[in-house]
Amino acid sequence: MSQDEAPGKTQREFLPLLDFSTLVLPFYTQGLVSLGLMEDPVRKVTRENLPLAQRLIDILQLLKARTRGNLQPEEEELLESCLHQMRTAYLRKTQALQS
Repeated sequence: MSQDEAPGKTQREFLPLLDFSTLVLPFYTQGLVSLGLMEDPVRKVTRENLPLAQRLIDILQLLKARTRGNLQPEEEELLESCLHQMRTAYLRKTQALQS
């Protein structure tokens, strides 16, 4: 048994860069899945859960409100873009916004 395979020794796992997008993108991606715009990567199905989509929009809106004045311009743009896309898709799905 080599040292790399020694019991109790863990392999170093690659961790992506930790930045603001690391916080925003998981909510955005889950929102797209909840809106039925993206396949659920775990269940391998596409289905809508509009109450969950609304909750995820609310979470990103809360994040926007709580970080106001503390974000870099590109971070603000990312958050606003994700919110805009999710809101527009939600409104279309609920037929509040006609195509």
